[in-house]
Amino acid sequence: MPSGWGQNERLERLTEPVKWYRFENVLRRIRSEGPGRPGYLPLAMFKALLLQSRYGLSDAELEAELLDRLSFNRFVGLSLEDDVPDHTTLCRFRNRLVEDGLLEKLFPELDRQLDNAGVILKRGTMLDATLIEAQAASPSTPGKASADPDAAIAKRSGKPGFTFG
Repeated sequence: MPSGWGQNERLERLTEPVKWYRFENVLRRIRSEGPGRPGYLPLAMFKALLLQSRYGLSDAELEAELLDRLSFNRFVGLSLEDDVPDHTTLCRFRNRLVEDGLLEKLFPELDRQLDNAGVILKRGTMLDATLIEAQAASPSTPGKASADPDAAIAKRSGKPGFTFG
């Protein structure tokens, strides 16, 4: 892999303090063997689930991000030539971890290791803060009360005027 490809400082900070061999030891028992092409490495699949949890992605969104983001592939351990697990494979893997009682062992172990390293993992939420003009009369209209009890007057930061919505 070319040096520097897919670098993401936040994911690098998450990767460095973790002793991934401990997860491999726990995940070793679910490695699938049998006919057909070899399955994905369980550690790579677990790391994909970490990304899913960290970024609040659905299985289909995780698949799309793994196809699109080099930093996600690098974190998971997939090379540029590797196939990306599809959303069904990701769902089956997570369900297998739940059925085998491994998910409740793996995430607390990750939390413990990150806590020991002084790393705090936070999940963000994106909010749409679009102001929508209310159809109801604003309270500033003489003689009329607002028909929308949830509407209020708002001032946009850095913009002139007010919006009732």
